[in-house]
Amino acid sequence: MGWQDYQGATTIGLVCKGGVILASEKRVTWGNMLTSRGGMKVFKLNDRIGLAFAGLMSDMQALTREVSAYAHLYELDNNRPIGVKAMGKLVSNMLFERRMYPLLMETLVGGVDEDGVNLFSMDPVGSLIPDPFITAGTGAAIAMGVIEAEYKDGMSMEEGAKLTLKAIKAAVARDIASGDGVDMLLITKDGVEERSISLRK
Repeated sequence: MGWQDYQGATTIGLVCKGGVILASEKRVTWGNMLTSRGGMKVFKLNDRIGLAFAGLMSDMQALTREVSAYAHLYELDNNRPIGVKAMGKLVSNMLFERRMYPLLMETLVGGVDEDGVNLFSMDPVGSLIPDPFITAGTGAAIAMGVIEAEYKDGMSMEEGAKLTLKAIKAAVARDIASGDGVDMLLITKDGVEERSISLRK
């Protein structure tokens, strides 16, 4: 049994016209046990950048705290916020440094800056891969099927939010380790909108 079998997730990143959507469902599992129905797997770093994860909750939280500190230091030193590509490279380097004892998670970094809209995925050892849409976690294959069938370049943020929610709902219907609700960040040049959607009946 690998680490992926202990804590599941369905996490999605989507590039839209003028912004990025990061989303994940809220269920936290350990093996066959449901440990929480309210886990947070998406995190706002600043007004232009967010992180999303699938994997061990403790590792997500530890990396987010450390990355947030580096982002604030960068802003103090340079009098401007860190860019999305620079943030992606920073997280990638941090994961690679820990490759002998990796943080057990898949990581998404997305946001908007003066260079435009960017979305990156990383495995536990920091491989940095740009993509217009990304799925991660135990429900990734199901969610990817929905997104590949319906994703279009230049779709609006609201269209992207609807597609993201549809893909997560499809995964939740088949992946026992995903469910209960969805946390979503809609990131544009105007800031970050946070949404929380219940999936419990």
